[in-house]
Amino acid sequence: MTEPRTRPSIAAGEPSARTVLVELGAQRALSGSALAARLGVSRAAVWKQVERLREAGVAIEARAGSGYRLAAPLELLDEAVLRRALAPSTRARLGELAVHWQLDSTSSELLRRAEHDPRDLLACLAEIQTAGRGRRGRRWHTPLGGGVALSLLKRFDAGMSSLAGLSLAVGVAAIDALAACGVGDVALKWPNDLVARDAKLGGILVELGGDALGPCHAVIGLGINLRLGAAAAAIDQAAIDLASLVHDPARTRIVASLLDHLVAALERFAEHGFAAFADAYARHDALRDREVDVVRGAERRHGIARGIDARGALRVAFAAGEESVDAGEVSLRVRA
Repeated sequence: MTEPRTRPSIAAGEPSARTVLVELGAQRALSGSALAARLGVSRAAVWKQVERLREAGVAIEARAGSGYRLAAPLELLDEAVLRRALAPSTRARLGELAVHWQLDSTSSELLRRAEHDPRDLLACLAEIQTAGRGRRGRRWHTPLGGGVALSLLKRFDAGMSSLAGLSLAVGVAAIDALAACGVGDVALKWPNDLVARDAKLGGILVELGGDALGPCHAVIGLGINLRLGAAAAAIDQAAIDLASLVHDPARTRIVASLLDHLVAALERFAEHGFAAFADAYARHDALRDREVDVVRGAERRHGIARGIDARGALRVAFAAGEESVDAGEVSLRVRA
């Protein structure tokens, strides 16, 4: 996926990239002159923002005689519309729902907020992330409007040791949320991937803060591919998007369902821990009874995945016997 570059400030009389994108999304096609007239700016100013949108991963076609048009449908998130799409119980529980045009990272934003904002269940979304990240320091890139970049802050009275298996529980909630939107055949690849057809659909990153003995908090980052388009060619692993699984996935509906299921799951986890999700995880386990290579530094060991233990660690049957593998210790490679 292409990474959006940091944007300079908008000059006086220059439309924002978001304004241009909204206009393009509302019309079948618009010439540069017609778009400039609608916005009261020059055609050069319009062209500049079109190029910025292209750099951010938006496929915009330019055709003689018709002008600019979006190559594929693009649904921007609107905070008020999203709030109305939530279940009433979710709206009542959320401490905050914020939709940003651009952030370094939704999780970074909530980690900063966690230090001075005492509220629980803060939800943060962004159309553009300039420094989105995944597990083990990897970058998470997605084209503008082509995915979901969502983070949720949850506070816990107990200590960090009680949060074992949290990312797996979040994965179960995400699968339930997608199923409610008609997306089936999604599985969980330990420790933090959503997969379909053996390709990566999304990822989960949990970052902890607070007192190790409690209270503590978790910032849960969830990224899902919605419509990758040409950006798929830049990904260094097999990837898939929701548009490949269902016709015209509705972005607002998907985000609302994710929030509804995540909020309910996190409160259930706070009360019962991972045990409440273990059976569901086992039903969606993409690795169970498959050959895997477990990599720790320069060491590579071959084994058979045998599910997970009570802590959410991966059970692997090696030649010398079965061991439980912790997420923080290994990189996992699945054999074909």
